[in-house]
Amino acid sequence: MEHVMKEKLQNVQLGKAQQFRNVSVYPLFLEAKAVVDYLVLKEAIEQDLVVIREVDEGGHVPELVVVNNADKPLLILDGEELFGAKQNRVLNTTVLLHKKSATIIPVSCTEQGRWHYESKTFKDSGYIMSPRIRGVKNRSVQESLYRSGDYQSDQGAVWNGIHEQSVNASVQSPTGAMRDIHEARKADVGDYEQHFPCLEGQKGVLVSIGENVVGMDMVSNGGSYAMLHGKLVKSYLMDAILQETEPSNSIDQAKAQQFIDDIAECQ
Repeated sequence: MEHVMKEKLQNVQLGKAQQFRNVSVYPLFLEAKAVVDYLVLKEAIEQDLVVIREVDEGGHVPELVVVNNADKPLLILDGEELFGAKQNRVLNTTVLLHKKSATIIPVSCTEQGRWHYESKTFKDSGYIMSPRIRGVKNRSVQESLYRSGDYQSDQGAVWNGIHEQSVNASVQSPTGAMRDIHEARKADVGDYEQHFPCLEGQKGVLVSIGENVVGMDMVSNGGSYAMLHGKLVKSYLMDAILQETEPSNSIDQAKAQQFIDDIAECQ
């Protein structure tokens, strides 16, 4: 697997940088054809091919059940938010679920002040957790993997991250919901979003805020990526509008490429 990942990363191609204010986005391309044909959350829910619910009537914060009724696997990304049921959650890791299957998935709560049913099943929130909070979550998930092999997060740290984002965004949510922050600042994010369109054949993004690369996301299927592009870009832009960094020139292609090369060399 390490060899496969390294080979894929070495074949990633950087498109021309898209830049607006303090944000630079490099579109990512990969010529290799996707080996697996899968659905993403948005299309599976729109086609009524997936049911996502609490593990039982009482619910259990760090786990949900996903019933994939489709004839294809289902891809749900790390940080992708689900809203409804007893409280909103995000995925603790990216999952590719078998066709015609029921799977328990690891999640974190993104709505501290609610624990009652608003609906029996979850919907697509339309948002992905911003990279800054995703980083907080993923560090604790990584520690859990090393310690016990489980994808458990530090729930308190996640709530603290959401609270900090709420304060920085000057948004008060009655239930401490991450989604309320994104909804309240939708117009500000939209001012940026129009400058970062999805290009034909694009399969990912590498993003910098100011002079710092803050992350990248990539999937194997261009059509699937096109459905994820808006949510992914908005997640990065939420961090951008809350950081007091001055408008700057785009990071150069060499620095963007070095970021990918460093990942390829990881053990």
